[in-house]
This record gives sequence, structure tokens and C-alpha cells, in this order.
Amino acid sequence: MRVAGGATHAAVVAVPDALGASGAPARVRSLGRWRLRPWHLFPTPTGAPFTFAYAAVLAVTSLIAAYADPALVHALHQGSSTDVAHLVRAPVLVLLASALWVAGGILAPYTLCFLFVLTALERRIGGPRTAVVFLLGHVLATLATEGPVGFAVLAGHLPDSSLHRLDYGISFGVAASLGALTGLLRPWLRWPVLVLFGGMLIQDLLNLTDPLTNWGHLIALAIGLGMWPVVRRWYREQG
Repeated sequence: MRVAGGATHAAVVAVPDALGASGAPARVRSLGRWRLRPWHLFPTPTGAPFTFAYAAVLAVTSLIAAYADPALVHALHQGSSTDVAHLVRAPVLVLLASALWVAGGILAPYTLCFLFVLTALERRIGGPRTAVVFLLGHVLATLATEGPVGFAVLAGHLPDSSLHRLDYGISFGVAASLGALTGLLRPWLRWPVLVLFGGMLIQDLLNLTDPLTNWGHLIALAIGLGMWPVVRRWYREQG
């Protein structure tokens, strides 16, 4: 979930890890075709160490957000915000810090989306490559949405207060990861997942609750889709 200008957005898409990649044989077969292993849906220290460690960090920051002094939490969120003012002063720091928070806490539905999607992707292409996909979506979608805000302020089309727009969360990275993951799924699952998730993002955009963040979600999804050739090659190499 990502917070921007006080708005929150959530989407949940469960992606079974035991399903084979497009154009590749299923790795686990029994009972004629599939043997589902439910524990593969969630990260483990050995099976999906990147997702497991990242989830542990998000659990800690969510506990801080839930139980720390509200003034401290607000200050931490503000300091982690990828608004234009922060991006100009310390781009690397805020881009990393903004991905350490989940709006709504560790039990929010979007957290499940994070766990399912990143676990499934990491089990297919490995932790470092999953981190690359996530960070590309997070960074590029953030810059694509905040950049126009800065130019609009310079041109006098937006007030200076827009430079301090509260913006943090993991949703851009998750959207890109889901887009990349669908390139490894069989068509009968790939297209329903894309239609469901993409439809939810478009509906958010049409509701005009937070168009800038909504556009960011669609941009991040497109980034993930554009990585299909790369993640498919990585999957074959992971073998």
C-alpha cells in the first residue's frame, strides 16, 4: 500500500507459487498434473530469503507505526516521503526509506499481495533479481509521478506546497513485481490476474481519489510488463 497526499490504496492478488512458468514445464507434478504446496506461498529464510528479510523489516516498521508516539511516526513518514523537496535534497535516501513503510500496518491486505507476489517471483528468478525488479518499479514510477509535480510548480501551475506532498509505500514496487511475475505464469492464470489487477488500478484512477499515485501504479505495472523478456531469461538461467 502506498500513501500519497493522505490517500491509501490496496489490492490483493494471490499468485500460487506452484504454478509453472509460461513455456516451461511445471517443476512439481503429482496426481496427474499438480501438487500444490501451500507453504511455498509464503517466504522462508531458505526458499525466499530476500522477501523474508524484507517482510521482517516491514513488520518492525509497522509495529513502530502502530505503537510509537503519533508525532514521531508522522515525522518518520515525512522524512521518508519521496516528495519533490526530499528527492532534490537526498534522492537515494528517501527512495530507499519510503519503501520501508506499509500504510495500514503489517496486517493490511496489501501486505499479503507483497508476500505472495515477491515470494512467487523470488522462487523463480532469485532474490537479487527480484530486488532489481522491485526497485526499478519503485524508483522509476516515483520519479515519473513526482517529476511532473516539480515542473508544474516551476511553471506556476501548482502551489509550492505540492513540493512537500506526503508520498511513501511499497505499492509501486509490488505492482512492477506483479507485472513481471505474470510473464512467468501460464496464460490461463496470467491474463485473469492482469485483467483483475489492471482493472482495479484503472478503477482507482477513474475515481480521482489520488490521480498521481494511481498513475504511478499503472506506470509501475507497465514497467513490470516490459521486463517479461528479461525475467523469462532469468527464469531459464535459474533453472
